[in-house]
Amino acid sequence: MANDDAVTNTEQLEQQNPGMKTKLKLKQLKDQVIVITGASSGIGLVTARMAAKKGAKVVAAARNEDALKELADELKEKGHDAIWVKADTGKEEDVNRIAETAISTFGRFDTWVNNAAVSIFGHAMDVTVDDMKRMFDTNFWGPVYGTRAAVKHYTSRGVPGALINVGSLFGDRGTVIQSAYASAKFALHGWTESIRMELEKEQAPVSVTLIHPGRIDTPYNEHARSYLDKQPAHYRSMIYPTEAAAEAILFAAEHPKRDMYIGSQAKAIAMLGALFPRLTDRLMEKIMYCSQHAERPSNPREKSALYEAGYGLHDRGTNKGWMRSRSYYTKATKRPIVSAAVLAGLACAWAAVKRSR
Repeated sequence: MANDDAVTNTEQLEQQNPGMKTKLKLKQLKDQVIVITGASSGIGLVTARMAAKKGAKVVAAARNEDALKELADELKEKGHDAIWVKADTGKEEDVNRIAETAISTFGRFDTWVNNAAVSIFGHAMDVTVDDMKRMFDTNFWGPVYGTRAAVKHYTSRGVPGALINVGSLFGDRGTVIQSAYASAKFALHGWTESIRMELEKEQAPVSVTLIHPGRIDTPYNEHARSYLDKQPAHYRSMIYPTEAAAEAILFAAEHPKRDMYIGSQAKAIAMLGALFPRLTDRLMEKIMYCSQHAERPSNPREKSALYEAGYGLHDRGTNKGWMRSRSYYTKATKRPIVSAAVLAGLACAWAAVKRSR
């Protein structure tokens, strides 16, 4: 109730001062209802478990009904509030049903995480248009439907809420072999930036965050449809844990953030592509052809999760590379002022040592 009173006071101030911009205040996770799509595996699964542990009520959505039931039971056994909704995010009616279920069960939702996604590995001219369209249904139109449901709910209530879209480093920088996936993520990044500006202009009570994951250790590659002879995988590269992505998502659920990069890898590629596009082209051509597959035969296309639900309740993949235990870059971006102060202190200490020598 105190939170609603704070919002009412904010609205009164804005009416008295139409040009005034106020910073949105989001609830603590323990007081939130959080909707997570793609919650049956990978980043979504870990985010659901972590959110529940922090006291949030969880609405887990995905296509894998058995995995969702097991997840909800697991969370309830630990004393957490959780419900599940079988839904294909590529269908607007399914996405609207997620919102309706959350509202009918808990009376509201406070954070909506558009996480569901699937990839296609193959040369651009080999992938069928039907497969591309199906992938866009999940990776682009799903977040669009989720955005519309979340914005409608937050604006009708007049209470601030968070909209979190999970993009990709390939939404900042194109790649070979996953051209369709990169295109869908570019579209999602553009949608997120555009809707953020519109909502900010309208002073709508919505915090919009775009998550930019680097390579994350999830079943992403096993779920992908492959046109390659060899199995898609994060191979011979830096790989971050799912917990790093979940940590960033849940931080954005409590603190309005424009962007969250998961790992310095994602930020570095985005910056390199912007500053040195031709050099980045050459590097991506050289590196990505050999680092996106393992040395074993590819799974059959019919076993992919493009059209049907993939296997669930796995938060890790079968990737081989430099496995990081955490992302220090992501942790630093959560507290930029503190991080800058620490770096400045270290620089001063180093300068003092140099002078003493």
